[in-house]
Amino acid sequence: MNSATDNRDVKQAAGVAEAAHEANVIARILAGERELFHELIRPYERGLYLAAYAIVQHEADAEDITQEAVIKAYKALKSFRGDARFGTWLMAITLNEARNRWRKTKGDQLDFLSDCEESTGDYTPSVLADWRYIPSEELERKELRKALREAIAKLSPAYREVLILRDVRGMSISETAEATGVSEGLVKVRLFRARLSMQKLLAPQLAPKQRGFMGWLTRKAGGQ
Repeated sequence: MNSATDNRDVKQAAGVAEAAHEANVIARILAGERELFHELIRPYERGLYLAAYAIVQHEADAEDITQEAVIKAYKALKSFRGDARFGTWLMAITLNEARNRWRKTKGDQLDFLSDCEESTGDYTPSVLADWRYIPSEELERKELRKALREAIAKLSPAYREVLILRDVRGMSISETAEATGVSEGLVKVRLFRARLSMQKLLAPQLAPKQRGFMGWLTRKAGGQ
């Protein structure tokens, strides 16, 4: 058994243990130990905020959305059946709240893209620098951190969703699909395009170290 298989088995075992713990906590909350609800959601709060902010791009609104999503989750807790992970279910509620807030403020400007996006077309870059693998010393540059925030803000809401869930929060493709309510194929397409957009938007900041730095960043195009 290789190390990749070992790591996958460890992650799966950890996931099963976490799901069992959360199921126990949920049962206790529903039985009357309401104070445990904060313990249940604490590991997810930061991720919920980031996902909400990715859509609305406003700190106060993102905080309100997160709080509202948590309240709705508490009220609907008895409807949680465990078909998906609790964190995925909670994220779906948050994304729905964020989308509704955006629609109220932006109206028809919100376009969450249609299934016609399933095809990536004929273009596949021969070299795709993966924006996620920027060395820590580079991230210490204030201008690069600012560029990252601005690049994410320029993505469409649908692209920001999958980018935050998959690349920042580390959710799997299937979990991202469940949370966003679209197919895994569409998640992959949006993720590919979001990463490609990030590459293009960050190119000016990365250009000074193009020869060695970009070589280190290079990964297989469209990697999931």
